[in-house]
Amino acid sequence: MSRHQGTGGKGKSSGNRQSKPTNKKAGARQGKSSDKGTVRGNAPIKKTSSDKAAASPSKPASPSKPSRPSNPDEIRLNKYIANSGMCSRRDADMHITVGSVSVNGEVITEMGYKVKLDDEVRFDGARINPEKKTYVLLNKPKGFATTTSQSKGRTVMDLVANATSARIQPIGRLGRNSTGLLLFTNDDVITNKFTKSKNGVSRLFEIELDKALKYEDFKKIQEGFKVAGKLVAVEEISYIHDAPKSKIGLKIKNIGNIIIHTIFDELKYEIVRIDCVAIGHLTKKDLPRGHWKHLTTQEINTLKMI
Repeated sequence: MSRHQGTGGKGKSSGNRQSKPTNKKAGARQGKSSDKGTVRGNAPIKKTSSDKAAASPSKPASPSKPSRPSNPDEIRLNKYIANSGMCSRRDADMHITVGSVSVNGEVITEMGYKVKLDDEVRFDGARINPEKKTYVLLNKPKGFATTTSQSKGRTVMDLVANATSARIQPIGRLGRNSTGLLLFTNDDVITNKFTKSKNGVSRLFEIELDKALKYEDFKKIQEGFKVAGKLVAVEEISYIHDAPKSKIGLKIKNIGNIIIHTIFDELKYEIVRIDCVAIGHLTKKDLPRGHWKHLTTQEINTLKMI
């Protein structure tokens, strides 16, 4: 059987196979499906969210958690703890998680919980404060009430308003017409030394009476006596040197003036003047009436050791 050989490349190839023309450009223009979308040219077309929603089975929308409005007066609990000097924020988160922190009497374990500066925050049972510990000593004049309430007219808080931005409070009380030393702080440890300690911190008063204090009454106060079934006692009592017998010195650890009034009301004396001249080792030296000062580091350390 004769075989024909093509010439010039125009003849048909042998066998049953036939060559198919290729067109690269045409092939590039034809769309190719892929998992990432339809390819046109060299750039993939991304699926839109509506395409994805149509392709995937519908899911019920989860209810959105209402967002808590931002309050400039609130800070995160871990920052509050860190600012108090107890530990770092990271360690604070750990203590919060294990239930070592309470806010206003309630244990908080929620991360990101926010508190206000006036909330009562306790760390392992001890109350903490995010502000720098501040100690201000005032020589109080007459006419100012010892209170933080703004409804009482002129108060001692008006006198120390420019002393610090910290939320300090007076320890103890002096009557509106009483004068002398009054200590302000935001340090609960120091406050507790005055209010909750069995030993307390001594305060020395100069008291002027409407008449001379009789010696038998002097001895009665010195030894202590009962009023309405309760013992009334002072640490020390003395006549002021080179002064009338109506002027006496009285040292007590009670933080208020009630005991002073109780003593002299019972003994039928009227109090003309009360002046607190010393709190522990703190005195009025170089502190004129109506002025205040910040305690020195040495004064603070000595007060803590009392």
